[in-house]
Amino acid sequence: MLMDSSFFLTIVAAAFAIGFFIFLRKLRIHQENEDVGSSSTSPPSSLASSTSPPSTLSSSTSHPSSSTSPPSSLSCTGTHHVFPSFRGDDVRRNFLSHIQKEFRRKGITPFIDNEIRRGESIGPELIKAIRESKIAIVLLSRNYASSKWCLEELVEIMKCKKEFGLTVFAIFYEVDPSHVKKLTGEFGAVFQKTCKGRTKENIMRWRQAFEEVATIAGYDSRNWENEAAMIEEIAIEISKRLINSSPFSGFEGLIGMKAHIEKMKQLLCLDSTDERRTVGISGPSGIGKSTIARVLHNQISDGFQMSVFMKFKPSYTRPICSDDHDVKLQLEQQFLAQLINQEDIKIHQLGTAQNFVMGKKVLIVLDGVDQLVQLLAMPKAVCLGPGSRIIITTQDQQLLKAFQIKHIYNVDFPPDHEALQIFCIHAFGHDSPDDGFEKLATKVTRLAGNLPLGLRVMGSHFRGMSKEDWKGELPRLRIRLDGEIGSILKFSYDVLDDEDKDLFLHIACFFNDEGIDHTFEDTLRHKFSNVQRGLQVLVQRSLISEDLTQPMHNLLVQLGREIVRNQSVYEPGKRQFLVDGKEICEVLTSHTGSESVIGINFEVYWSMDELNISDRVFEGMSNLQFFRFDENSYGRLHLPQGLNYLPPKLRILHWDYYPMTSLPSKFNLKFLVKIILKHSELEKLWEGIQVSIYHSFMKFILF
Repeated sequence: MLMDSSFFLTIVAAAFAIGFFIFLRKLRIHQENEDVGSSSTSPPSSLASSTSPPSTLSSSTSHPSSSTSPPSSLSCTGTHHVFPSFRGDDVRRNFLSHIQKEFRRKGITPFIDNEIRRGESIGPELIKAIRESKIAIVLLSRNYASSKWCLEELVEIMKCKKEFGLTVFAIFYEVDPSHVKKLTGEFGAVFQKTCKGRTKENIMRWRQAFEEVATIAGYDSRNWENEAAMIEEIAIEISKRLINSSPFSGFEGLIGMKAHIEKMKQLLCLDSTDERRTVGISGPSGIGKSTIARVLHNQISDGFQMSVFMKFKPSYTRPICSDDHDVKLQLEQQFLAQLINQEDIKIHQLGTAQNFVMGKKVLIVLDGVDQLVQLLAMPKAVCLGPGSRIIITTQDQQLLKAFQIKHIYNVDFPPDHEALQIFCIHAFGHDSPDDGFEKLATKVTRLAGNLPLGLRVMGSHFRGMSKEDWKGELPRLRIRLDGEIGSILKFSYDVLDDEDKDLFLHIACFFNDEGIDHTFEDTLRHKFSNVQRGLQVLVQRSLISEDLTQPMHNLLVQLGREIVRNQSVYEPGKRQFLVDGKEICEVLTSHTGSESVIGINFEVYWSMDELNISDRVFEGMSNLQFFRFDENSYGRLHLPQGLNYLPPKLRILHWDYYPMTSLPSKFNLKFLVKIILKHSELEKLWEGIQVSIYHSFMKFILF
């Protein structure tokens, strides 16, 4: 009876699992069918939530400011975050006092000018206060234009916005924004009265400042039934901006970055609001192109209606055909998903992304471009709205020439003194050597070369070592380093212990593409004594970053894959990992995979025909633990005889477009941690009853 009861429970569990899986699959299909209709019409998020009253001046603008970081942050000696410009008689006792109370609740410090004596023009104290602010709030009330002091404040604020990137919020308090812009109505009448006896030059400066501030998407109090709700919305948005902004703190530890950003801003010509411009950033891998683009994007993105930072994974196989429809379609899909921050978006025709952004002022950053098709698939600058900018980073200057990009910033190696500073930041924690280490640091910097990535890696390697340890390492550096980038990076790999080396190779060959998520430790627990400690070591050595979605620089990925390739140059089936698409095809069709293979990362960036493989293709690879065949492959693994065997030690099964209606009936789920079968033909998990499902069902993740 006990056996019968156990068997009955197993059958019930299996039936539940199968039914649940089929339900998920049907739900997924239904959602994918719905995606096209919903996502294509969903606007980008704006200042107000979907339940809030309209708060923007223009429906086509989604940011309340047109720039980001001001020239300086709230340092240890700073006293305020926000500079408010207002007409005291109109708002000081009501709206202003309420918003200041909300600011205090959220830890936002406004500038208080009660003790400053007002006169005909604003003095150096106020100019300093404006320039030291992170955000300026212009509270435009009925009598705002009656004060020459307010007018001069506004001129200075708009000047700082233009010259230093000061973030500006406009609040239209019981006034019509169009009256502010055109200086008409009651607001205009007040302005005309103030202008009497003033010079034409001053009047023109004030008019221009009003025109500029009125074009910023702002908050119109007339659209809010509840003033408290509007104040809370404003305070929340300012809190977000303060948290996300990093003026000049973004340069901390980034030696020479300020100069790079200034040169890029000159090339972008941001002052030209009618022009659409594309700028390329070129240079060798590890020189800092992506970092420059990221810092620049963070600084200027708020000046655009929409912005996107799209990072391309490096292509390790042959070039993709520039006319490949499927490739372009997927690239457009990725672009839109990142632009509107909506995963699983589906499009069915080329040009959808371009139509979506047509006429809008957009900032597009395309990072790591290495194939022409990646540029051809993106929206064209000519179709974007006035003031739009496109930034492209690439190692291949020929791509920029092919795309007829005239404005190119070639990132050069840092000069010797900056190279030493970069090294010291990572070796000592500050930009100069510790006492007694001056000559040693200079020698290591020269040996390592001036490549920023190499300097970071080498600095991290030497951090915490004694002077004697440094001296002991120098002879080895002279022997191993021949000026090649790979040698610089491999030096840091060589000094790892065997377990950390193995973890590095796992990430380089498989998990950099898969990502390090919450299942990572469970997946590798059997292999490594302390996964988290291993990750910490790699971070400390600058071999991975703390961005776990794609933690390893592509140069280090190439290093790791080259190390694995050298395990068996001419017989790939005897390597630890298979990552090259062509070699994987050869191994699968010739049945030359061996017990040495623990991972296959079949992420092909070029079109391929259907690949016919045997039903027992994996039998020779009994130790295979990680299998990834993702949708970027644009091809299919065809199994004309079905699939009778999957390796019993599989821990990750990621097979997009899985061609069978079920998994092999003898597939062992004991070790499985993650299973991803997007766009598959799967109808049920397997034929018959899988006895181990009761114990394993909750261990893996279904997508």
